[in-house]
Amino acid sequence: MDKDRRPKITRKVLIAVSITAAFFLAAGLVLGLWSAGELREVVEDQFNEQQLVIARHVSVLIERQLQSLKKELLLLREQFPDSGFDPEAMQEAVQRTFRRVLESGVWKIEVLDLDIRKGFTFMPFSHWAPRDMPSEKLEIPLPYDELAEGEVWVTEPKIERHGISLFLWTPLKENNTSFLVFDLNVSWFLNPILGDIRSGKTGYAWLIDGEGRFLYHPNAEFIGKPAIEIREEAYQGVPLGMIAFIQREKMLQGQEGTGWFFSGWHRGITGKIKKLIAYSPIILSRKPFQIWSVAVVAPISEIEDSVQRAYLRQFFLQGLVIVVILFGAASVLFFEMKWSRILEAQVSRRTEELKKSEEKYRSLVESAEDFIFTVDGEGSFQSMNSFTASFFGGRADDFLGKGLKTLFPEKVAEEQLRLVKLVLKAGKSVRDEFEIDPAEHKTWISANFMPLKNEQGKVTAVLCIARDITENKNLERQLINAEKLASIGTLAAGVAHEVNNPLGVILGFCDLLLRKKDKDSQEYEDLKTIERQGFHCKQVVENLLSFARLGEGYAEHADVNQCIQEIIKVVNHTLEMNNIDLKRSLSDGLPLVQGDPRQLQQVFLNLITNAVSAMPSGGTLKIRTYLERASRKAVIRIEDDGTGIREEHMDRIFEPFFTTKPEGEGTGLGLFVSYGIIVRFGGTIDCVSQQTTPEKPGGTAFTIKLLTQG
Repeated sequence: MDKDRRPKITRKVLIAVSITAAFFLAAGLVLGLWSAGELREVVEDQFNEQQLVIARHVSVLIERQLQSLKKELLLLREQFPDSGFDPEAMQEAVQRTFRRVLESGVWKIEVLDLDIRKGFTFMPFSHWAPRDMPSEKLEIPLPYDELAEGEVWVTEPKIERHGISLFLWTPLKENNTSFLVFDLNVSWFLNPILGDIRSGKTGYAWLIDGEGRFLYHPNAEFIGKPAIEIREEAYQGVPLGMIAFIQREKMLQGQEGTGWFFSGWHRGITGKIKKLIAYSPIILSRKPFQIWSVAVVAPISEIEDSVQRAYLRQFFLQGLVIVVILFGAASVLFFEMKWSRILEAQVSRRTEELKKSEEKYRSLVESAEDFIFTVDGEGSFQSMNSFTASFFGGRADDFLGKGLKTLFPEKVAEEQLRLVKLVLKAGKSVRDEFEIDPAEHKTWISANFMPLKNEQGKVTAVLCIARDITENKNLERQLINAEKLASIGTLAAGVAHEVNNPLGVILGFCDLLLRKKDKDSQEYEDLKTIERQGFHCKQVVENLLSFARLGEGYAEHADVNQCIQEIIKVVNHTLEMNNIDLKRSLSDGLPLVQGDPRQLQQVFLNLITNAVSAMPSGGTLKIRTYLERASRKAVIRIEDDGTGIREEHMDRIFEPFFTTKPEGEGTGLGLFVSYGIIVRFGGTIDCVSQQTTPEKPGGTAFTIKLLTQG
């Protein structure tokens, strides 16, 4: 094309480019504002969910701490004689209890007799003191007839001059008018738990009782006062309807959730402040039923400021990108004709290069140390590289036109032919692994079958590229053993440290005490009960050690129900300690499956361990086995109601070394190794998970299908 005939960039083109630039800038601004609003809502929801996790954690800590105090109270009660109370004799036992519960807020222990209105008061690090029963004790409503031996009554918080008190009562043995009492300072109890709580940069936690009074708040002037009334008095002019609604209709009703409200104070800053809130109930006692509620709050301005900065950066970046794109478009228009002439010269050169590239490609295929061949729909070879032919002891021309059975074992060839027909039908690639043994040397290959299409898009042949993965298989077996040893080592170390040492001390002292007691006494029977339970723990340890021993040889078939029963013996104690209810439904008459019992036990152990980790506050674990009639496969389903797996992690759970656990708590090999074991035996493993939300519970279910014998 001659230079004088080239089109020039006219004024209309420049105007069109300018209008296009303005349009894209305006569109970018609108989309930026919309995305900023969406981003703010998403960030606020995620932030509130994090606050809810903190609130749940705090409620669990407080409930566990109260439960621990109840156990201490009952433990101390067991040390009192059945009759003839002697305060001097109990002095040392009470002081030992003080050393354990003082940091939890118990500042006074009393023994009270309601009939004679007499009592004994024990203080930390001081001698007991007899005195008349304090009048305030008589004011505490206590249904003595309903309080049975071994129960603990928790009173409502009482606002006193020295602070807020909470009393834990329990009757002494066979006497419903004599009581052992813990006097708990609520501020001492709550400050260590709530004082360091932070949400974001400046967020904090506060707590109210069942009557809506502040038991803890960073503003000390609020403590002990009704939350709604003190806010209305202190924050005049601030709309407090939302927080009043949340407190009355949600928190005081024992509900859990998130929301927002207006406040007039935040760490010394006053004025109308919008805050995000997450709240969770604390069950103080079942009888009588009492609840507190803990809230974690943070100003929404922290989130909005971050989103605003991100939006501004995004807006300027979008504008810069649009400007660059438009400048590039104008440059393309300006140099279009010049480039077209250059491209004309390059077309012929690239054509020649393409021919050379094709020759180079053929050379690469021939020199590649991979199995590369093509087959038609009947499985007959159409082409083959030299490496494939040499591996099977021949030349490529010797195998062309022949079937897959010429090179591969009959079962492998039949499976490959099935995959070839599947590729021809679906038009998509498939991958599988095969074991071959040419010259009595077993080799594993990973084969990828890909469709070859003509110009009309019809699949005319199938290309197979396979690679020797024998070394990978050997490494996989090593990883299986490493994961099993790691699991067993973790369990054995925990059992040895947490069970054997204290168990030896318990049984040793129990034996010494048995020698000093008369065989006809009640104390002797109690000690024998302790001894029996100790030997039961010993049996649990022996079951664990029995599983830990590596078996001799390798089994081709396994009893799934028996494998599960063996693993349950090992983990039963762990499930009990974590408050996990095990529900199992094992089908009778389930046929044997293809697989090694020890390796299948390792798979079940990995899945149960993951389920326990997903239920830190307890839950339900369901294990079910049954026979799938249509496929004659044994199905094992392991389901929990834990926290669930995040959606973005679902595609990676079977990857090696991928884990969501904190550093040092997981190897990331459990599910990877389990997947390898199941696939090796011709089975499948599938996972379905739903994260827990305030609207509905979550959980995870793993389904394993294994081939049965025969």
